[in-house]
Formats: sequence, C-alpha cells, structure tokens
Amino acid sequence: MSRTGRGWFWATLMLSTISLVALVFAFWELVENRFFRDLDYVSLHYLYISRGVASSILLAFWAAWFVLRERRQAEEELRRSRERYRGLVNASPDAVALLSADKRVWEWNASAERLYGYALNQVLEQPLPTVPSTRTDELDALMTRVRAGNPVLEQESERVDRDGQSIQVQVSLLPFEERGELFFLEVTSDIRERVRLRQRLIEIEKLTSMGQMAAGTAHHLNTPLAAMLLRLQMMRARAQRSGFEDDLERLEKSVNFCQQFVQRLLEFARRPSTEKEPQALRLIVDAALGFVAPAFEAKQIRVSCTLSDIEGKTLLADRNELETVLLILLSNAADAITSRGSIEIRGDSRDREVEITIKDDGCGIPEGARTRIFEPFFTTKPVGKGTGLGLAIARQIIHDHGGSIRLESEAGQGTRAVLVLPTIAALPAAAGRAS
Repeated sequence: MSRTGRGWFWATLMLSTISLVALVFAFWELVENRFFRDLDYVSLHYLYISRGVASSILLAFWAAWFVLRERRQAEEELRRSRERYRGLVNASPDAVALLSADKRVWEWNASAERLYGYALNQVLEQPLPTVPSTRTDELDALMTRVRAGNPVLEQESERVDRDGQSIQVQVSLLPFEERGELFFLEVTSDIRERVRLRQRLIEIEKLTSMGQMAAGTAHHLNTPLAAMLLRLQMMRARAQRSGFEDDLERLEKSVNFCQQFVQRLLEFARRPSTEKEPQALRLIVDAALGFVAPAFEAKQIRVSCTLSDIEGKTLLADRNELETVLLILLSNAADAITSRGSIEIRGDSRDREVEITIKDDGCGIPEGARTRIFEPFFTTKPVGKGTGLGLAIARQIIHDHGGSIRLESEAGQGTRAVLVLPTIAALPAAAGRAS
C-alpha cells in the first residue's frame, strides 16, 4: 500500500471510530434519560461502566471488520495485479527471464518454456540453465554494463535448450529494481531463421558477384576467340594441301565451341525480359543443353535426347526464365550423378500441352527430404554447393507460365523431373529460326 493509501486508511478508520463512539454515547444518553433517571449513584456508576464496556466491544468488532475488509480488498487487488502481470509477461512473444545478481531465475514466462523446454517450476530460484559455458563471461560483462546504467538492447548471442541444442538468439538485458534490490530482465528472441536467411543471402550475393565476373570474362574472351576463329579459317584456306588441314579443322571446331559457349554465357547474363513472347520450345532446350555441355563433358555424362515430338511447338514465355528452369534441373541432375552417368531428356506433345522430362541415374532424393524440396533455402547438397533456391525459383517460374512441375525420386534410384507447359499456335518457320 502506498503512503497516500495508508493515510486514507487511518483517516477513514479514525473518523469511523469517532462517529461510532459518538453514536453509542448519544444512544446510551437517551436511554439513560428515558429509563434510568431515578437510579442511585452506585447503579449509575455501573451503568457508565457498562456503557464503556459496550462501546469498547462494539469498537473492537467494528475495527476488526473494517481492517479485515480492507485487507481482503488489498489482497484481491494484489491477486488481480499479479494475474495481470503474469498475463502480460506470458503474452510476450519473446522469452522473458528475471534474474538475480547471482543469475538465479525468479521469473520465467510461457515463451521461455516453449523456446528452451524448461517449465517454471524447474528453473525457479535455480541458476539460469540456458547459458552455455562459452557464453558465461559474455553474460557477466552484459550484467556489468547494466549495473553501470547502460541497458543492453538486441545483441546477438547464443543459448541452449533442455536438449543441449544451440539456439541463436537476440538478447536484451534491462535493469529491474524491487525493494532496493537490483534484478536483471533478460528478453531473448529466436533468430535462427534470420541467421540462416542472412547466410543464404550472403551466398546469393557471392554467386551474383561470380556471375557478374563470369559475364565480364565472357565479354572479354569473345573478341579474341572471334579473331582466333577467323585466323584458323584463313589458315585452313591456305593449307588445304599442306597436310595440316585436319589439325586446323579440329582446332577450328574447338574454338567454335568455345565461342558458342561464351555466347551462351553472355545471353544468360543479360537482364531478363519482363514480357512473354512466342518462343520455340526446341530452341530453348537446345540453348540450355549448349550451356551445360562443358560440365557434362567434364564428368563424361552420357546425354540422350528425344525431342522430335516437340519440334515446332511454341510457348508464350519468357525465354530467359525457361532457360533458367532447364539449367537448374540439368545442373541438379549433373550434381546428383557420378562420373560416366547418364541423363535422358524427352519431350512429349499433348493437346495444347508439352511435357519435358529430365531423368538421371544419380543418387536420388532421401525420403525425408522429398516433401521439402521446393522450400526456399532447403537443400540436400553439402555446405557451399547449393543455396536451396533453385527448385523454389523453378516452381515459381513454371507456375507463372501456367504450367506445373513435379519431381519423382527414390534414394539410390535417380530422379525424374517433369515439366508441363501450355502451348500456343506454332510459329512460322522463319520466325522460329530467328528466335
């Protein structure tokens, strides 16, 4: 109870007591004047004594009732205040712990129970169990800062749950004073997903920088390759009878292959178009195959294509985006198979639809990962080998084109990726060749 509240309490009690005594004495005086006017001195003496005794007893009952009533009201108010306080603390989405100077827990909310796995009765008045040994000195330093009047706000740290699993958290440590004793209010939030996202974004930024470097390298290589190819053609024209024609022809083919690859790299590095246009599907597939051909040759991967059924089929599509989808699927297939493995690409035509199937004989997808393969940032590849964004991006692109994508796989039995896309009327032959 506050000082003002105590003052009102005593003032009310005294005024009530005075009023009650005055009322009793007035009532007794009326009774005496009405019924006991002729009593002798001794009887009047006992009458006065009885009046005092009655007044005392009545006052005692009144005071006891008044104090008990005030106490019950104070206890009820305290109970409601406690429930309100507990409700506010438990409503917090962050884990809240109230710590004493020796790092014992005096408060523990529902979010802390969910995050760390400890119930309130398991940690109450016990040393804080969520700080790993490697972070003890850090917590001591933070508590020293708070004692110096510098609250700690949103600092990244580490905690452990009941099972010993490490949790990346954001910590705020604030002072909390009660009855002259300093406590520490620790508020922690789980930032594991944020940390994973930040790491993925860093990887994406690195890949973006590598892509820009590759595009610049391709641009610089394109000119000398063109000059080399022209020189080789001139040398072949002059050396038809010198015996070097076969060697020069092989060199010309190699340089021509390098030039085509660099051209594909430059096309892929261009800013994607924002409008869909009629595109010949066969040309898009051939372009994607040309781009990944060096990687396939390096691993001696056998590629078989059955694409006659989609010859002349046309899509309303963004060519760059569909090439990206095919590159994602082909690259995943190449990563999944060992050296000298095989990839089968098949195109089938249906009524107003085409189906592209890419099948590999690689390691397949583990059973527990099949339901998550299209989730952003989920990958079964080792750290540094994949961002986990490829299939999520591929599915979004295919959906934007009105199609569907599915993956069928068994561990150790390879993977089969199936794309289904709607078609439009066929392009004229000249337009198809121009695209």
